[in-house]
Amino acid sequence: MGLGTTYSFKDLVGALTNIVFGTTFPLSGGNLGFGSLTITMATERTYHDVAADGTVMPTYAAGDNGDVVVEVQQTSPLHHALLDLYNQCITAANNDDVSGWASTELAFRTLLDGSTHIATGVSFAKIPDKPYHAQGQKITWRLMAANIFNQ
Repeated sequence: MGLGTTYSFKDLVGALTNIVFGTTFPLSGGNLGFGSLTITMATERTYHDVAADGTVMPTYAAGDNGDVVVEVQQTSPLHHALLDLYNQCITAANNDDVSGWASTELAFRTLLDGSTHIATGVSFAKIPDKPYHAQGQKITWRLMAANIFNQ
């Protein structure tokens, strides 16, 4: 009986970039404090309309939007980088400049299997909840992407 391939989060490499604000931050599973990264596609690709006689009419729906959820330790460099970028985006938007709001791109791939994800038109869903406890906690950032390319 053979062994399967070993998984390691440290095999994740990539970057978060916002060209309007000149922000680039490396994304790596080996970054101190980086907990997890989850991609969720939002668009259902198929809809069914069922007639009274039971005839099903399938409909294809286009769209590659979705969410990228990033979980980090609350003291991590990645949390602080996301918070800084959020503050730049919200300050500009509150001053009538939304040019940088959805100009973030996330690009990453896993070295082990070569999976690639590129998310463009990325913006913040909201500022994450902030826990205060006796022990350090995780912060969950939800980013919304207008387009996610999966390969």
